[in-house]
Amino acid sequence: MIRIILAEDHNIVRDGIRNLLEKEKDLKIIGESLNGQEVIDLINQGVIPDVILADFNMPGVTGIEMLSQLPSTAKETKTIILTMLDHEQYVLQAFQAGASGYLLKNISADELIFAIRHIHIDGRYICSELALRFLDRLMAQPDRRQHEAESGIEFSTRDIEVLMLIADGLTNQEIADRLYTSKRTAEGYRQALIEKTGVRNTAALIRYAVQHGLIN
Repeated sequence: MIRIILAEDHNIVRDGIRNLLEKEKDLKIIGESLNGQEVIDLINQGVIPDVILADFNMPGVTGIEMLSQLPSTAKETKTIILTMLDHEQYVLQAFQAGASGYLLKNISADELIFAIRHIHIDGRYICSELALRFLDRLMAQPDRRQHEAESGIEFSTRDIEVLMLIADGLTNQEIADRLYTSKRTAEGYRQALIEKTGVRNTAALIRYAVQHGLIN
C-alpha cells in the first residue's frame, strides 16, 4: 500500500485527485492539506506518508519550501510536484530542492498513477509532455561533433569542463579551486580557449560555446 498526503489549496482539484486515486487498491490518501505547513504538521503528528503529492505554489508554505522543512521522520518520503508551471526553471528548482517527480496538472490519470508507483520504488519522473519538450530542445541544439568536424577545432573533456565553469561566472581562482589546480593554470585554460576559438574575450567565448553546442 502506498500512503499519500495530498497537498492542494484548490478544493475542486484536490477532491478530483482524491477520487481518482482512491479507485486504486494500492493507493491510500492518509492526509490532506491546503499548504506545505499543514503537511509538516501532519507528519509531526505521526502521519508518515510514502509519497507527498503537492502543488508548487500554495498559500503560506509552498510545495517547494516544504521540501526543505520536512521533519526527519519523513526522510524516506518521496515528494511529487503537481503543477501548471511548465517552464524548465521550475522543474530544475523542484529537483534541486529534493523532489522526486514533476507533473503537469493536465496529465492523464494513467500517467499520474504510473508516476506515483514508479517514484515509490525509488525512481524519478518528469511527465511525458515536459520530457518530450526538453528532448526536442536538445535535438534542436547545435551538434558539438559536427562543429569540431567542420572547424577542425577539437575540444577535450577538460576544455568543456572549463567552459562550463566560465559560463557559470566563476573567477579564475574559483575555477582553480574547483579543478584542484593553481590560479595561473586556470588563467591558462581560459586564455587557451580564447585563442583556440579565435574570440576576443570571455563574453565572446561563452557566446561561441553556446552557439556551437559546446555547452547548454
